[in-house]
Amino acid sequence: MRVFKLSRPGSRVVAAIILIVGLLAIAPVGAQAPSGINPTAQAVNEQQLLDELSKIQGRITIPDKKAATLQQPQGRDFRGFHEGVLPWIGAIAVLGMLVVLALFYFIRGRVRMLIPESGVKLLRFNVIERLAHWTTATAFIVLAITGLNFVFGKRILMPLIGADAFSSWSQWAKYAHDFLSWAFMLGVLAILVMWVWGNLPDRYDAHWLKVGGGLFDKSNRTHPPAARFNAGQKLIFWSVILGGATLSVSGIFMLFPFAYTDVNGMQLAQTIHAVVGVLMIAVILGHIYIGTLGMEGAYEAMGSGTVDLNWAKQHHSVWVERQEAKATPSRTAATPAE
Repeated sequence: MRVFKLSRPGSRVVAAIILIVGLLAIAPVGAQAPSGINPTAQAVNEQQLLDELSKIQGRITIPDKKAATLQQPQGRDFRGFHEGVLPWIGAIAVLGMLVVLALFYFIRGRVRMLIPESGVKLLRFNVIERLAHWTTATAFIVLAITGLNFVFGKRILMPLIGADAFSSWSQWAKYAHDFLSWAFMLGVLAILVMWVWGNLPDRYDAHWLKVGGGLFDKSNRTHPPAARFNAGQKLIFWSVILGGATLSVSGIFMLFPFAYTDVNGMQLAQTIHAVVGVLMIAVILGHIYIGTLGMEGAYEAMGSGTVDLNWAKQHHSVWVERQEAKATPSRTAATPAE
């Protein structure tokens, strides 16, 4: 039997290392980590591994480190939503609302006045209020048209006008969308400040909603009392305020890309912006219908700012009573001089 001796210094070091490793291997598990510390806490979990699948990433020398990732799973999910799901949401919301309004008009007809106009006019909205309304409305119409172009333009418009014309139109549509978004945001803020108190819930709203504001009564006899804004107008108001705030915040994320979030946050902002945008278009279509074709005399309120007294009594009787109470001079008993 031959015995090998570790006579060299290097061999002794190797033997020492082997001895230490062996002792660590047979040591109790509790001795390897302090009490209360999970040794697998820093381990890569399954979801992290799945997120890394099919990601194409390399090395770059330019300052923009985001360019190192050429493809990511979240990007494919976003593309699938934008190209597949979003057009269906937009079509159902916008076209569905148009169909409902058309059926409502042909079945219900226009909401007309019960009695002829009195010739007496009441100021309903002053110049500042009408300016804020029309500024916001005009900006929203442009934003709606240019926004729908991002979703449906290449499917509907490009085959009609050609790729070159569609490219030029889309470029100017983007400029209009970006710059007029600031007018829309300021308009929404102005509307909130001016009309928030009149759009808080009151004791007339429940009954108005119960009878549907008289909109479904073909005899035109049902007109529940309402203050300056009825429950239906309050629903429109809060839809504009909450929807406008959501569009504004998500829009700012896109106006300043990657300033506040990463690529995943940008995709989330675009998703929220698109969905809320098409839903708001549907809501505003209903608002436009009631304010023009759907109700006789309604457009004058925001057109000239005044409405006929009989129209106001029919649709906003509580508001008329309050206005008449303000206009009636207070009578004080005068004591005759002796």
